[in-house]
Amino acid sequence: MRFSITSKGDAKSNEIMARIKQYLTDFDLEFDSNEPDIVISVGGDGTFLEAFHTYNHRLENTAFVGVHTGHLGFYADWVPGEVEKLIIEIAKNPFQIIEYPLLELTIHSKDGGKADRYLALNEGSVKTTEGSVALDVSIKGEHFERFRGDGLCISTPSGSTAYNKALGGGIIHPSLESIQVTEMASINNRVFRTIGSPLILPKHHELKLMPIYDDRSFLITIDHITKTFSNVKSIECRVAEEKIRFARFRNFPFWKRVHDSFISDER
Repeated sequence: MRFSITSKGDAKSNEIMARIKQYLTDFDLEFDSNEPDIVISVGGDGTFLEAFHTYNHRLENTAFVGVHTGHLGFYADWVPGEVEKLIIEIAKNPFQIIEYPLLELTIHSKDGGKADRYLALNEGSVKTTEGSVALDVSIKGEHFERFRGDGLCISTPSGSTAYNKALGGGIIHPSLESIQVTEMASINNRVFRTIGSPLILPKHHELKLMPIYDDRSFLITIDHITKTFSNVKSIECRVAEEKIRFARFRNFPFWKRVHDSFISDER
């Protein structure tokens, strides 16, 4: 089996990364940063997102597992004191594959060029530095509302516990193939009228955002990556055909993750 490791970059994470690499190599596993069968993320959720975006072109062939070295990571199953156990599990035992849905976000430009397509594990958000975000919102090809406000957050079920939760969105179990649309400080008047609550869309419902003002550029964030886009014709959001594959060596139910991340008193 081929493996790769990503690290947060601090001394503790780098030491654990080096130890994992040495031990797995001693077990005759092959280190391969180009075509790994399993990617081990050592750090926090930010490190895990980096790993996902590094290998999101290999989602059908690569599984992910996380070791958290700081505060409890939502995507990390293992703690530093369990590294030796994890190494043995990877080297000796087959792992279970757990799949979570992803967000596909496609940005079309007015010049008709090739669209920009992205995958997000947590969420995509649409903002602007030029006043308010103003968008016509369509669902399944039908106009739904005219939005004006600070922006919109479109999250995956696993990402529903991140930025979406901070905005007042609901937490969705990843077994539900869906995306959630949550408003940021919407403005409601006679022209702009919004539903005012998060929307949960199933896999076959496409969300389409169309700018109202021609001269606005947008700050579009895909997980931890922010890019500026101008001359935007439309932004299409849907549940992606691709899924992320987690390598599970033991049960770690989603609601336990939620409990441990937000409710538990343990540190």
